[in-house]
Amino acid sequence: MQICMQRRELLKIAAAAAALTLLPGEARAAWSKAAMSARAPDARQPATLTAIQRATLAALADAIIPRTDTPSAIDVGVLAWIDVIVADYYTDADRRALSTGLDAIEAQAQAISGQSLSVLTGDTFTLVMNALDTPYDRNAPAARGYSRVKGLVVHGYFTSERVQRDVLKTDIMPGRFDGAANMPARNGGRDE
Repeated sequence: MQICMQRRELLKIAAAAAALTLLPGEARAAWSKAAMSARAPDARQPATLTAIQRATLAALADAIIPRTDTPSAIDVGVLAWIDVIVADYYTDADRRALSTGLDAIEAQAQAISGQSLSVLTGDTFTLVMNALDTPYDRNAPAARGYSRVKGLVVHGYFTSERVQRDVLKTDIMPGRFDGAANMPARNGGRDE
C-alpha cells in the first residue's frame, strides 16, 4: 500500500505541526493522564466518540503513521492521548467538529467502497485514503475532519515519550550533573 506522506516528510514537518495545536506542557499533561487511564481502567473518562468513530479514528491513525522500523501511532498510545485531548481540552464546538468529521470520513468510505473504513484493506483502503489526503474540496466535511485527525495523530505521536526517546533520540536533560565540578572564581565582574 502506498502511503500518501512519506515518513521523512512527516519528520520534517513534525516540529511545526506540534507547535500549532497544544503547548508542550498540555501535551505532556495529556500523556500523563492517558497513561493513568491505561493503568486504572476504572478511572477512564466517559467516551466522547461512538464505537464507529473510534474504529475510524484507529484506522486513520494506523494509516497516517503505520508501524515500520519505528512504532506506529497506535503502538505509542495516540488513541488514548486523543481521548484525553478531546475530553479535557476541546470545547463542545471542537468535539462536535471532530465527531462530524469522523462521521463524514466514514460516509465517504461507505460511498466509495460500500464498507466501513475500519474493515477496508489493500487497494480499496488506499483509494479512500488518497481521496481524503487529496480532496477535491478542502472545505468538505470529510476533508476538514481528516485534516483535524491528521494534526492530532501527528502531534500526539511526536510528543509521546516513546517517540521522543526511541525515535527522535531527544535528550530532555542534556549533559550530566556533577556536584563536585570545579567552578572558576568570580570576582563580581571586575578584573583585579
